[in-house]
Amino acid sequence: MDVHSIDNIEDLLKEKSSVEILSGFLNQQVRDWPLANGNFKGLEKVEEKEFGFDGFKMKVQFNPERIRSSAAKVDKKSIENRACFLCLDKLPAEQGGIAQGKEYVILVNPFPIIPQHFTIPKVDHVDQSFMDNLEGMLSLVKDMQGYTLFYNGPKCGASAPDHMHFQGGNKGFMPVEEECFALKDKADLLVKSEEIEVCAFNHYLRKMISVETTNTEELIAVVSKFYNAFAAMQAEEKEPMLNVICSYVDGKYMMHLFPRKLHRPTQYFAEGDDQILISPASVDFGGVFITPRREDFEKITAEDIEDIFKQVCVDEDVFSLLCEKIKA
Repeated sequence: MDVHSIDNIEDLLKEKSSVEILSGFLNQQVRDWPLANGNFKGLEKVEEKEFGFDGFKMKVQFNPERIRSSAAKVDKKSIENRACFLCLDKLPAEQGGIAQGKEYVILVNPFPIIPQHFTIPKVDHVDQSFMDNLEGMLSLVKDMQGYTLFYNGPKCGASAPDHMHFQGGNKGFMPVEEECFALKDKADLLVKSEEIEVCAFNHYLRKMISVETTNTEELIAVVSKFYNAFAAMQAEEKEPMLNVICSYVDGKYMMHLFPRKLHRPTQYFAEGDDQILISPASVDFGGVFITPRREDFEKITAEDIEDIFKQVCVDEDVFSLLCEKIKA
């Protein structure tokens, strides 16, 4: 695929809304690409259940097509021994794209979780790196209004940590998008001004810092402060372990940051009946646990979800320190 020969979303937005553009693009890909067609039809058979917690819920989805993502081998040797499936010259012949500027291409994800699921790789083959691409995320989310974008760090659910990419899906799929407002009165207010509000959610199973703002410079400043403090705490990592969810609605950016300490919980590596094949990524942190095996879907409990988050999220003292750094 030559990025210069495909439509650019900025040009298309002069005549249509982002939802019209991307819905039409997805429908065309599902119609013309057998792999996408089969897997998007498979979403109709996806089963779901939910667990209620204190003022919020967690959904669990049984989606067998996600086995390749949940069980992806992301060690250095495995990555070196496979072709990169996000490089434009390696994409299937049927896969089309919509360019965003000169750096990103919006692709339909052929293994969807979400009714409209996109993967947005960078044109260049470079490693997953959040801060280097934060401005790109803000630009993308503004051009993709009606959709929520998310970022999975190299050891936080990314099945292609060697190729920088975001993912996106139609707004409202993840419970966090509404719950963050409903639970705000229980959150700790870290920063508040006319243009920005930063809250810390410590009683939400997972640890979450939310930034709501109309000002990109202030958002970048807060996120940089958080990121640099967290990077110093995880100096052994190439990038601090992080999942991010972001949307742009009515002139405001909403970004949720999930700092973590572990890639996969003990349940992932257990044997026999004790195993639950869960490799939490942004969608799980957003409130939808993805189980690719029926036995895991049927046996998972609210207590399992609570335990998995406890294992993968940063500890209380680390979270408190991060919050203090943002306040400072």
